[in-house]
Amino acid sequence: MFATTTALLRSCSTFLYGRRLYETMSVWETNPALAKLSDRTADFASAWQAADKVVYSTTLTAVSTTTTRLERDFEPVAVQELKAAATSDLTIGGANLAARAFAAGLVNECQLFVWPMIVGSDKPALPAGIRTDLELLDEHQFDNGVVHLRYRIPT
Repeated sequence: MFATTTALLRSCSTFLYGRRLYETMSVWETNPALAKLSDRTADFASAWQAADKVVYSTTLTAVSTTTTRLERDFEPVAVQELKAAATSDLTIGGANLAARAFAAGLVNECQLFVWPMIVGSDKPALPAGIRTDLELLDEHQFDNGVVHLRYRIPT
């Protein structure tokens, strides 16, 4: 599963993050000990560090990682321009940011990792109040019960 996640990261040239997810993921650059845990964590850290990152936050005053820029506002037109200029995929992470991208019609594909547990609090994985049809492209169940679902959003 870790290899699948790393391959997904490697397929993207730019990560668009909300503040909380960025702060969670930035340790893959700011804490070098993580990469030293195994060959797999080293590969993941390398993939994460190689991508450009755009962090959308009104509360952060600075970012702690290289190839990262801070944006105060999520501007759908600017993201559409970023998509048009990209040479590979972009990924959007963070519940609030993803909801805004869905609402703006910026999402072409949705990939979900479904874990065999119910947590029951915090933010929903998918936006509320938006109906979007999905076309299943791929599914894979891992030995630990996690299911990776890949959907296309028909235009």
